[in-house]
Order: sequence, then C-alpha cells, then structure tokens
Amino acid sequence: MIELKLPLVSVQWLHDNLTHPDIVILDASMHKVTATSEDKIQDQVPNARFFDIKHVFSNTSDPFPNAVPSQSQFIEEARNLGIHKNSAIVVYDDKGIYSCVRAYYLFKAFGHDNVAVLDGGLPEWKANGFATEAKNKKELAYQTGNFSGNYNSDYFKFFKDMELVSNSDAHLILDARASNRFQGLVDEPREGLRAGNIPNSKNLPFGDLLNGNCMKSIEELKAEFRKFNIEEKELVLSCGSGITACILALGAEMIGHQKISVYDGSWTEYGTLT
Repeated sequence: MIELKLPLVSVQWLHDNLTHPDIVILDASMHKVTATSEDKIQDQVPNARFFDIKHVFSNTSDPFPNAVPSQSQFIEEARNLGIHKNSAIVVYDDKGIYSCVRAYYLFKAFGHDNVAVLDGGLPEWKANGFATEAKNKKELAYQTGNFSGNYNSDYFKFFKDMELVSNSDAHLILDARASNRFQGLVDEPREGLRAGNIPNSKNLPFGDLLNGNCMKSIEELKAEFRKFNIEEKELVLSCGSGITACILALGAEMIGHQKISVYDGSWTEYGTLT
C-alpha cells in the first residue's frame, strides 16, 4: 500500500508510480469563471478519471456554486469512480494548481487523508515530456469501490458562521481573489454579483503562493503568510466560490498551520446575501 504522507507529489514521482494498483489519478479540471473564453484541453494524464466538482461532487440543489456535498453523496460518487478505502489518490487539473485543490480538500474533509496534489498539474507533466492520452469522450463505468468517509465539519464555514468570524479577533479571513476583485475595482465575473469583500477580511491572491505552475517552497509560503501575523489565528479562507480558497488552505497546511477552514459559499454567497 502506498501512503501519501505529504500534500504534494511531483510529476516525476507520479510518472514512476503510474501503474501502481493502489493509485487513483483524478482529473479535477474545471473552467475558470474569470475566463472569457477557454479552449478545452483534450488530453490527460494516463488512466485519469474525471472528478466533476461542479456537477457531481457538489450539492447541485444549493443556490450557490460548488457547495460541499452531503456525506452520502460524496461516498456514493467516490465509489462510482472506483475509489477504495486504501486508494492513494493523486488529484490534478489542467491549469497547474487550481481546481484540483478543491478535490484534495474535499477528500480531507471526508476523512480520506491518503490524497495528494500533483504539483504543477498537467502543464508540468507535459513540460517534463511525459506521455498523455486522449480525454475520455464519455462517462466510463468503473468497478464500484468500497470508499468510506466521515465528514468533519471543522473543514468548512458557512454563511451563518461569517458574522461571528468577521468580528472575531481569534479569526482571520483571507480572500484568494485577485486584488482588483477584492478591492471592488472591477466587476465580478458572475453576472449580477456585486463587487466588494467580507468585512475585516484581508487579501492573499492565490497566485502569490505559486511559482509558475507549482506551489512555492515552504520558506516562500511562510514569507507570504507571515505578512498577516497568522500564528494565533484560526484562518478562514474565502474566494469567489470556494475553489481557490482551497489553495490558501493547502499553503497554510504546508507551513504547519493547524486551524484552517474554507468558507464554502465564499464571496458569491456573501455578496448575494448581504
């Protein structure tokens, strides 16, 4: 059995372990809401299975996008992807470090710690000259897995929590959106959503945690978070709709911060309801 003891694995490591029977590779790519147009990537890491955040691994009855699914839904859909209790899950996306971290965070929230992010994702995989295969054009049927999980509510905050959080000295809200969106200098990409930010939140754009396609080093990450004096704070990470906030959560985890949660609805919810 392979144990993924660190939150990141390199493309070289995955290439070397590509055919190990315990490894499940999940392509958690999704379209950027900030993009005006975007070509669909037609290839994938060999043997990858599509982890559909928007339509399968979210509560689609929720009025806001990408809402955390119920425990029963997550377990059922993970089993449908052929994931087992002993699976070593490697998640990636076609942007580098983007939506795949939401998949990583969901598995952690549902009690599966044997999961890691492919550092640099598909762009880094290709940059190293590793082979790809054509993306599956239709849903594949996998042998049902025996995945099980227990939801840990500490991983998420919701709208009902945010008034207390935003007025608490014990908490710090960090927003992963670009600075011009955080400051309300540009329109939000979602039609009808007002610009602005959560009261008392601070801005740490997720791109500040990246070197190209990959996460920065531990020391570089510490330097980014040090700007916010996070040592004694419970971090609540926000963004547009709960996707890139997970990148901040990953960075905070990598530097050893213990008190981390993601505001699931993020600005899309908060800006609509207030």
